[in-house]
Amino acid sequence: MSPRTGLARVLDDLGTTLIDLVRGDPSRSTGIGGVVIHDPHDDQAPPPSALVLGVGVAEPVGILRELGAHGAAALVVRGPVDVTPEIAAAVDASGVALLGLAQGASWTQLAAMLRSLLAEGQVDPSETLGGVPAGDLFALANAVASLIGAPVTIEDRSSRVLAFSGRQDEADSSRVETILGRQVPARYSQLLEARGVFQRLYRSDQPVYVDGLPADDGGMCLPRVAVAVRAGDEVLGSIWAAVRSPLPPDGTAAFRDAAKLVALHMMRQRAGADVERRLRADLVSTAVEGGAGAAEAVRRLGLADQSCVVLALALAHSHGDDPASHARLLAERQQVADAFAMHLTAVHPRAATALISDVAYAILPAESEDRALRIATDFRNRIGNHVLVGVGEVADGLTLSRSRAGADLVLRVLRAGRASQPVARVSDVHSEGLLLELSDLIAERGDALTGPVARLIAYDRKHGACLVETLSAWLDAFGDVAAASAAVFVHPNTFRYRLRRLSEVGEIDLSDPNARFAAMLQLRLWRPGAAGPAPRTPRSTDAPAATARPGAR
Repeated sequence: MSPRTGLARVLDDLGTTLIDLVRGDPSRSTGIGGVVIHDPHDDQAPPPSALVLGVGVAEPVGILRELGAHGAAALVVRGPVDVTPEIAAAVDASGVALLGLAQGASWTQLAAMLRSLLAEGQVDPSETLGGVPAGDLFALANAVASLIGAPVTIEDRSSRVLAFSGRQDEADSSRVETILGRQVPARYSQLLEARGVFQRLYRSDQPVYVDGLPADDGGMCLPRVAVAVRAGDEVLGSIWAAVRSPLPPDGTAAFRDAAKLVALHMMRQRAGADVERRLRADLVSTAVEGGAGAAEAVRRLGLADQSCVVLALALAHSHGDDPASHARLLAERQQVADAFAMHLTAVHPRAATALISDVAYAILPAESEDRALRIATDFRNRIGNHVLVGVGEVADGLTLSRSRAGADLVLRVLRAGRASQPVARVSDVHSEGLLLELSDLIAERGDALTGPVARLIAYDRKHGACLVETLSAWLDAFGDVAAASAAVFVHPNTFRYRLRRLSEVGEIDLSDPNARFAAMLQLRLWRPGAAGPAPRTPRSTDAPAATARPGAR
């Protein structure tokens, strides 16, 4: 996080329109480590220098002390706040600033504004456009406001507020409502549309003067001056200034020129988002693969001092049969990966996610696999039943490759349909994973099936018998003939006959535990594949006819 995006910068940009400083020293925090929501039932510690949203917090004293122990920067509670001696003492002792959220302001909009502001604070301060750090729309809004002497907002094509300047208290209630909702209210947008304001705005590169609109209190809103923000023929958005009279000629020229600079910043921000996604994907890939660059990648992700779990997510159906379905599949993968990233970032602001090939890998700061499992399960429950998630083991920043290997193995088990749940940990699929790894070893060595099971498979194929099925059922039932015979729908006497027959054909001593173990392992590794017994029809030679039920195999 850039040091200039500290608590003081947040208060300067969001000002009294959204939040007020109730008590504390904002200069003590030189950087914000993330925006988190306080949850009394969550044992996950907030990141250092976090800005904590105390949704529903009525008594902040205990929370302030707790956050102070974790090095949080500030706690936001719903205003107005009555600063009692206990609250003042807790703020002073903890070093955590206490902020008040304005009445009528939405927690959701505040969180979005804060994250947007902090994201802009991550731009390289050495890269500037027009003397303003590239992509920093809040700083740019303040610069434009100072240039023309009026509070401004920067909005996109849908009239959503991207950034705003200070001095909004000099405007009117409609401007305050716009900022609190981060969107121009629909009734005002409709009035502007009816007056043809947007049509004039988007057809010209000159500022457009708009007379005041009727306010809800029966009065009139302040007039506005707006100018379109363009990049070539594309309209990116607009700048709106609340004024009391038309701008003078030099102010009009400055406002028009400012729109060109805003366009550069908006294009830089758009390009930066794509670059940031690719860079983050590279860092996540390097971190989870291990190797020489892993430690640096983890440090750049801000996870060097965290215990983390690697999650591997994939679509349950991951193949497209034709170009059109393949394109839809690629789009769906990216959408699910983006949703996964959003879900995890809401849980922990330092969670890092990237789509690598057909798997979305996430590095989630967590102290236990159980917590990671709950989070992943919650995401799948929200998004639907078309995703599978493997949860790796807890690892530190330097051993994430081990956690990634575990997550990959779990995902393989899930894709093979060998697990009872679509979200699982390594410990949940230990035996299935071990069998897959043994299968890999067998395939690599080119081993062929030998011994009793091989002889039984050959016999079944030649004679249309079912001795392999009989052996498998008997082993699965721990030698319980009644249960095993019921599982394959034959009479117990028929089943006993087949056991004697398979002992002779396979040359296997079923009383030998080592022979039983070897046979069970071979059946698990070979029988599900192409080497398994072919379908067959019953033969009268399998057992005495008098003991077999009709249709029994």
